[in-house]
Amino acid sequence: MNGINPLRLLQLKSAWEQFQARHPKFPAFLNAASRNTLEEGTIIDVTVTSPDGRQIGTNLKLTAEDLQLLQEIKELRK
Repeated sequence: MNGINPLRLLQLKSAWEQFQARHPKFPAFLNAASRNTLEEGTIIDVTVTSPDGRQIGTNLKLTAEDLQLLQEIKELRK
């Protein structure tokens, strides 16, 4: 691995800020979920529905390793 590209991080930060402006409820949902309900064994269930009604979904059960990764990502945001 070559490490983290600072320019790419700035681009991602800008893109995330634009995403938050377009979809303010989603980041709020993620923050609430990460503060209140994420623990080992938590199941995250995701369904995506296309404009024509087709759906695809999946779920995962969080492990201790998953929680550690999420914590590390959270620390990067600071």
